Amino acid sequence: MENLEKILSEHPFFKNIEGEYLNLIVGCASNVRFEQDDIIFREGQKANLFYVIREGSVALDLHDPSSGKITIDTLTDGEILGWSWLVPPYYWRFDARAIKMTRAIVLDGKCLRNKCENDHDLGYELLKRFALIIDQRLQATRLQLLDVYGLRQ
Repeated sequence: MENLEKILSEHPFFKNIEGEYLNLIVGCASNVRFEQDDIIFREGQKANLFYVIREGSVALDLHDPSSGKITIDTLTDGEILGWSWLVPPYYWRFDARAIKMTRAIVLDGKCLRNKCENDHDLGYELLKRFALIIDQRLQATRLQLLDVYGLRQ
């Protein structure tokens, strides 16, 4: 079995992060596996985790009273799932479910928030990395909205 430190150090999200910070992050990490259709989290639940998807795919769903479940994004191998652990009041804004068997590394966001409070440089480093993910997701949502309303050609 591969060591979590090695796996995370090779992941693009953690690339070139200082060894000292990686050690702190690994202290908050563990392996997890979800079977097809397992619910990973639900909108409105406390958000104290995030995931590095190693293999599989996860749907992010919204519930619309008139149309039911709407999948707004699908994440796959290598992607990061969840940034609500970073933003108070720390509640999930979507549902996440495994589309097929998914292996991931789960990181305890509460553990990381505490470590970031004690080491603001670590917090800044993680925030910079998550800001890129948030920006990518906002841009993808923008393009989806243009498609939905027929504004993109």
